Amino acid sequence: MEEMQKGIYEHYKGKRYEVIGVAHHSETVEELVVYKALYKTEFGEDSLWVRPRVMFSENVIVEGKEFPRFRFIQD
Repeated sequence: MEEMQKGIYEHYKGKRYEVIGVAHHSETVEELVVYKALYKTEFGEDSLWVRPRVMFSENVIVEGKEFPRFRFIQD
């Protein structure tokens, strides 16, 4: 799999996140994308999140239209 590009991504629902990098699950070695919310969440400012890389990179179908779950928008 090619290297994950760090930078700003937009979720298909419109909120923005900064990808910090890729981590590996300590038991399964599954790749997890580590990213930071660029808005205040219920967990505060700059909350960190992880999601399996496969899920982060997949497309979703909303109202019959296909979109990337996260779309890269800038470095």
